[in-house]
Amino acid sequence: MNKFFINKPDGIKQNVINGSLVVLTLILLLFSGSEKAAAKQYTQPFQNNTTSLSGKAVQSNMYFVKMGYWNVKQATLNLNFQVSQLNDRQISDITVTVNDVTFYSFRPTATKGIQSKQIQIPTKLIKSQNNLQVEGQLLNQNAKTIQTPANWLTVNDTSNVNFDYNIQKPTKQINDFYGHMTGADTIAENQSVVETPIQATDAELTASLRALTGMTRFVTSEDRELPIKPLGNGKHADFRMVIAKYEHLPRDLQAKLSESRLSDHAVIQVIKSGQQSIMVVTSQSDELLEKAAQFVANEELMRETDRSTKWISAQTDTFTSVLQFQGRQPLLEKDAHVQGAGHHVKTFFVQLPNDHMNAAGSTINLRMRYAKNLDFKRSLVTIKVNGQAIGSQRLSSQQANDDTLRVKLPANLPLNSTFTVQADFDLILPGEGQSKPDQNAWASVLADSYAVIKSKQYQDLLFDNYPSLFMKGQAVHKLALVRPSRLSENDFQTMTNLFGLIGNYAKQNTGEFEVYHDKPSSAELTQSNIVTFGTPATTPLIKQLNHYLYFKYNSDFSGFKSNEKLSLEDQYAKRIGTAQLLRSPFNQHHGLLVVTGAHDDAVTRASTQLNRQVKLEQYRKADAIVVDDNNQHYSYRFKKQKLLKDQALSIGFQQHGHFWLYMGLSLLAVVFFGFVVTSILWRNGLLKRKGNWHER
Repeated sequence: MNKFFINKPDGIKQNVINGSLVVLTLILLLFSGSEKAAAKQYTQPFQNNTTSLSGKAVQSNMYFVKMGYWNVKQATLNLNFQVSQLNDRQISDITVTVNDVTFYSFRPTATKGIQSKQIQIPTKLIKSQNNLQVEGQLLNQNAKTIQTPANWLTVNDTSNVNFDYNIQKPTKQINDFYGHMTGADTIAENQSVVETPIQATDAELTASLRALTGMTRFVTSEDRELPIKPLGNGKHADFRMVIAKYEHLPRDLQAKLSESRLSDHAVIQVIKSGQQSIMVVTSQSDELLEKAAQFVANEELMRETDRSTKWISAQTDTFTSVLQFQGRQPLLEKDAHVQGAGHHVKTFFVQLPNDHMNAAGSTINLRMRYAKNLDFKRSLVTIKVNGQAIGSQRLSSQQANDDTLRVKLPANLPLNSTFTVQADFDLILPGEGQSKPDQNAWASVLADSYAVIKSKQYQDLLFDNYPSLFMKGQAVHKLALVRPSRLSENDFQTMTNLFGLIGNYAKQNTGEFEVYHDKPSSAELTQSNIVTFGTPATTPLIKQLNHYLYFKYNSDFSGFKSNEKLSLEDQYAKRIGTAQLLRSPFNQHHGLLVVTGAHDDAVTRASTQLNRQVKLEQYRKADAIVVDDNNQHYSYRFKKQKLLKDQALSIGFQQHGHFWLYMGLSLLAVVFFGFVVTSILWRNGLLKRKGNWHER
């Protein structure tokens, strides 16, 4: 062997070189493979509904976001639209702008129906929050300079932005972990989860659900959720948040925590467990565990915490900063301009708290400047809300440099949490007609334009108003959750469904919220709105409430009984789940939601109808929902008076206020004249006086 090595040095060297090349090749393949695996795609739909715009010059605004941990390689706008069949495709055009930078224009094709256009958005223009504008110059074939109803552009709600990107590897910093965990793509790929022990205490569930509601406000996709699961069931996820008392944590997590401080502190800590990072929220104290959960539910604090460990004491401030809805909402961030004679459309978005509605006295205040060379007898501006015209005003030569249009909103005009305000300008130049648009005609909507929305909360005990009924000041309001005494995996899915939607509405972490595994005390039931779920066997309160339910259980609580709304076959009645919204029998001023069925899988099926606003829209004017094991669902209205007791009384007084006012004034008048007549008779001795008097 020694002779072989001495006589063949070149062969040995070659073998070494070949071996090195193989190793290097494998390393490169592994590296390129990991890079390829790290490349991701995410399609983000716009929040807009399908919108039709009419006018020679129209504009639609859409919004999209980019996660801070994305390295975007390419962004593609998938624009699905339709234009009038009468538009001249040779001279009509559509222009796309992102964050006020115009980068693409094209002409629609002669295709009938919906058209699709894929447009690359320059990545250097993309910020965290992005405004995308689609503007159209739509000209009719036979009347190019005249505005007609046939000049229209419809932007379909299937339009979206598709991202190709790589993810920045998360660090152990709390804010970085939190940003990844609440990212739209992370949630869409089911890589985020909140975990707590399967037989969690009431305090652990209260903390876990409070943290969950604070994070589910980031869930915007209608088919995605941020789930709560039993401890250990989320090991598949890249981003796990474990919330539990210290003694209930797995030993490997306990070993990485400072137990000595947990008696008078809670901790939020990002811990490495193998290849996975886990955010642990724990304490030995129930009160401090919930306080740490309030910290987690505070987006501002979580994004500001740039360390791996945050200790929470009884003195730590955790409440969300007060961003009360004051009613005044700006329409735009900077001046918006229209150029050229003819009809122009500018669209703005206004956002309301989810639990409010438009009330009498709301106004749109449009501040404007415009050219002085217009025909002021024919030039005007019209305000529309959600496409409905609510007011118009002629433009004026005297006010051209500083004009304001103030329009009241009809009190019964329905407004969603996001609605559109549209300013339609008709800029007409002197003369009967123009052969071409004159660019000297112009108008600007000024940045100090605003909407004043005087709002009030709904008080309807119907699913139209769920979960607003349990909210106040954008926070959960005096809510008691009564849950099964022993939890199953189906029960965790039920809680995910119920609190996913509640979290979409809760913008504050200050609400009063408690979980109970047994029947709460009479005082707690009297003071609280109540949500209870489970079977009669697992949640005793539901058995006690059976008399009040619209769909009542049979004598052995094995299924529901038929009623005036629905006939139920005895076996079918064992398989259905129900969600019933009632006036609380413990306090007529509070609401009660009961989600129940004979088996926990039926309870979960019923809860699936309460996890997204789009599903609740199917149940307008309903207070009971039935879901069977084939996922067929039905809704019913039982109660005649939909308002809470105190509100019903006040509404009744308002409706008959004039009658009661006149009755009160009439009664006062009768009393007054009776007093006057009695006084006159007394003074003139015409009334027989009783008591001590002497006859003379």
